[in-house]
Amino acid sequence: MPLLTRRLRAALLATASATLVAAALPAPEPLGIGDRLFPELGNPGYDVLAYDIALTYHGSNTKPLDAVTKIRARTTAPLDRINLDFARGAVRGVEVDGRPAEFGSKNEDLVVRAPRRLPAGVPVEITVRHTSDPRGSGDDGGWVRTADGLAMANQADAAHRVFPSNDHPSDKAYFTFRITAPEKLTAVAGGLPAGRTRHGATTTWTYRTEHPMATELAQVSIGTSAVVHRTGPHGLPVRDVVPAADRKKLEPWLRKTPAQLEWMERQVGRYPFEAYGVLVADSRIGFALETQTLSLFGKSFFTEPAYPEWYVDSVMVHELAHQWFGNSVSPASWSDLWLNEGHASWYEARYAEEHGGPALERRMREAYRLSDGWRADGGPPAHPDGPSPGQKLSLFRPVVYDGSALVLYALRQEIGEAAFGRLERAWVRAHRDTAATTADFTRLASRVAGRDLTAFFDGWLYGKKTPPMPGHPDWSSAKPA
Repeated sequence: MPLLTRRLRAALLATASATLVAAALPAPEPLGIGDRLFPELGNPGYDVLAYDIALTYHGSNTKPLDAVTKIRARTTAPLDRINLDFARGAVRGVEVDGRPAEFGSKNEDLVVRAPRRLPAGVPVEITVRHTSDPRGSGDDGGWVRTADGLAMANQADAAHRVFPSNDHPSDKAYFTFRITAPEKLTAVAGGLPAGRTRHGATTTWTYRTEHPMATELAQVSIGTSAVVHRTGPHGLPVRDVVPAADRKKLEPWLRKTPAQLEWMERQVGRYPFEAYGVLVADSRIGFALETQTLSLFGKSFFTEPAYPEWYVDSVMVHELAHQWFGNSVSPASWSDLWLNEGHASWYEARYAEEHGGPALERRMREAYRLSDGWRADGGPPAHPDGPSPGQKLSLFRPVVYDGSALVLYALRQEIGEAAFGRLERAWVRAHRDTAATTADFTRLASRVAGRDLTAFFDGWLYGKKTPPMPGHPDWSSAKPA
């Protein structure tokens, strides 16, 4: 047998050591923070402050990426073990505060034994050396394979299929991404550029967020991309990332973004982040996603001739509205999803009405007609049924879109347009960069309205049947089939 090189011998020893360490950890168990819809998602005992994620892409979206995820956190309870959400990757080694740590896995949890018992209230740094595997990605989210590389679609519970994390929107953190890729490719991520370094045939691109972000909103794209820069309101950097070959074809849509930003600012106040833009993926994804500062769309959304212009425009505004509702103000639990999708659908509908689409009242009347059926199929807006087994995206049902926008329409009918406008601005101002609950929203609405709205919200958010629409006693809901 030939002599092993020093580097290869070290690598084999490290792998063997990691295997032995993993095997030594007894009975790892998944924990979770008790989210009603995703009970094993998130982890108790610590608060993540920042992620530093290094990804090395080897030029093929069918091969695992090499990765190092560093997590800076603070304990909130004494910990002997640290649970992280992680699946679809091989863990090669873990360190806690610079010391090698034992680890094991169960279900979709990576369980790390701390080198010592950690008291509450102390900083801790966890480093995980792992792979990030795009193979097998599908409807359950994570990496999206494109014609020329990769992008991310992590909603609702799929960020941990890309990197180890506390994968729940209630634990927001700052992110740094360091992406190494072949020099012919372009790598982008959420936040702002923070440097680019050439290493022979590869380039490392660094990006940082200036505001905390939920894991489900992280975005990294690698591909043969053109990056198009323009300026939005107040000098806001607007950065679009598109397949290089389609730049001219997509420009008529992309140049609309500054005006859409201005429209949203007139509704709810200043844009809450450091940059915005549209990421167009050359992929057959059948959805758009509000990844923070860089909303994801499939290319066919802009090239499908059957879509009228007002429809494409309004869906662009839907994802833009999420930057306020869902991104800046994140849901404290997944049962609060209606606050994200209801608001985004509300502003989508209003923008459509002003730009050639159907009248808002017509759309809301149709939603009212269907509302009892939606509630029967998926639960009421603020207490939705869980996703169907093996179909995580089934959580995103009509009741959390137009069914929840209907709640906002009813609220505006109940308290008046002026008070509703004050509420919307106060909501995104009071909870900026945090996670908030349905109860937070209903309390604020009562305060702005100057009266107790508990009975109103009990029916509209939790009732099995849709309450009568204020101001429209003639509206009726069809009986569920």
